[in-house]
Amino acid sequence: MSFGTAVITPRWLYVLASATPRSFGDPLIWDETLEQIDPGRIQPGDVAGIGIHTGNALRGYALGRRLRERGAWVVYGGIHASLYPEEAFEYGGAHAVVKGDGDVIWAQVLADCVAASPARIYDGGRVDASRFKPARWDLMPDNAYMWASVQTVRGCAKHCSFCSVWRTDGQKPRQRPSDAVIDEVVELRRRGFRFIALADDNFYPVSFNDLRLAERQNNQPRIGQLESIRKERFELMERLAELPNDMVFFTQITMEAAEDPSFLDAMRNARIRGALVGVEAVTAEGLKAVYKDFNCSGDTLVDRLQTFRKHGVHVLGSFIFGLPTDRPDTFDATCELARKAGLTFAQFVMLTPFAGTVDFERWEKAQAAEGATIAGVPLTRYWLIPSPQRPKMFMAHPTMSCDEIRMRTQAVWDRFYSFSSVWQRSRCTPNFRARLAFLFVSKLYRQMYANTGIATDSARRGRANRWARWLSKPCRRFFRAAPMPHLQVPGAHAACPSVTSETGPAAAGFQILG
Repeated sequence: MSFGTAVITPRWLYVLASATPRSFGDPLIWDETLEQIDPGRIQPGDVAGIGIHTGNALRGYALGRRLRERGAWVVYGGIHASLYPEEAFEYGGAHAVVKGDGDVIWAQVLADCVAASPARIYDGGRVDASRFKPARWDLMPDNAYMWASVQTVRGCAKHCSFCSVWRTDGQKPRQRPSDAVIDEVVELRRRGFRFIALADDNFYPVSFNDLRLAERQNNQPRIGQLESIRKERFELMERLAELPNDMVFFTQITMEAAEDPSFLDAMRNARIRGALVGVEAVTAEGLKAVYKDFNCSGDTLVDRLQTFRKHGVHVLGSFIFGLPTDRPDTFDATCELARKAGLTFAQFVMLTPFAGTVDFERWEKAQAAEGATIAGVPLTRYWLIPSPQRPKMFMAHPTMSCDEIRMRTQAVWDRFYSFSSVWQRSRCTPNFRARLAFLFVSKLYRQMYANTGIATDSARRGRANRWARWLSKPCRRFFRAAPMPHLQVPGAHAACPSVTSETGPAAAGFQILG
């Protein structure tokens, strides 16, 4: 779905633009959240790079076939293509597929296409952080995005059953030198962005528990590595604190950071005002079901979440419904906990077996004996089923029906984002203008994610899309600021040695090279 505007910049598009050698010229970039691609712009011999995740794979395959018919070299990449490279050849008209990171391998792909001899599969692997490419923000359209995005680290040491990040990006954090991060942030502020998402798999890559485990094992090299990573995190936050005072950052982090008050204080000083925290479940049984028993539950969970707020970090709490341990009273209990903990934002998603996760593998094995198909497509390849025919829920629940879980999930969204609840939470803002912005953003978030998600029907989704387009315009004005073209990088530091995300609307991104 194209909204004409988007919340956060699709960073990978502009990173691949940076990975494109200048000898090929500047690539044309399409983000289909903004505008659907015009196939008439594609000429024979162009290279079309199509990045897909599981949610938009079907759309990406349809476009790939069409672009190949126009004579383009079609190359797929992204999380889904890395997991299922053969699909792109069978369904998407691919000439080639890139698995893993594209920062380094992309230049070779282009050279091979120009020579009319692309390889079938390219493996970009997991490149060292020192080789991460900065984004080509100079190619970004004006006034299209509310927030910019910068990546500081790839990978997550956890192993949550519903998440594929630790399998695709690895469990060994790859952390960029602070100079590279600050240079990119300064460039974005020069262009008028003051709200920036630190688009990391986990901004808190070293927990106290990680250090305790290494100490119990008397693993001195591991201890040294972890302490180095932690030291670099603090250095980065010190440097972010030196940037203009109007800048605001948001990131993604694990609950364990609540045990680390010095880290939270450093976040506050760096103006990292918000963080998405995966709460997932409010009971110990639910956390165990998703391999996230390093989280806490009950009153301890409330205390942990309130700790973020006490240190100046607002939480976007993420909860999952449909776990086998859920009961009808789980929904009200979750909404009440979110209120009691003082969460500024929250999202409530239905358990879905995403490709590449432990949950998916368990579900796939369970479905194998049944052999269910829809429109001739195995249910275990649900992303290839046309959206109107796709089930709303894939994993059967022991005590509740799909419709009941959908209804109860939507009711929690409605309750948490009611006007009175949003207005009450908006008191966290410093002035009336900010309070009004909070109201608009809350409603936009609810329209784009609750009212267009798996828990809704097509009629409600259509209305939500119209509302989202209308709300996005004032929201964009609230977030943008006057450009600061002469802003300088504060106190250049010596670069530190390097130490070695599937949600949102279903839209695809493209790079076309002539």
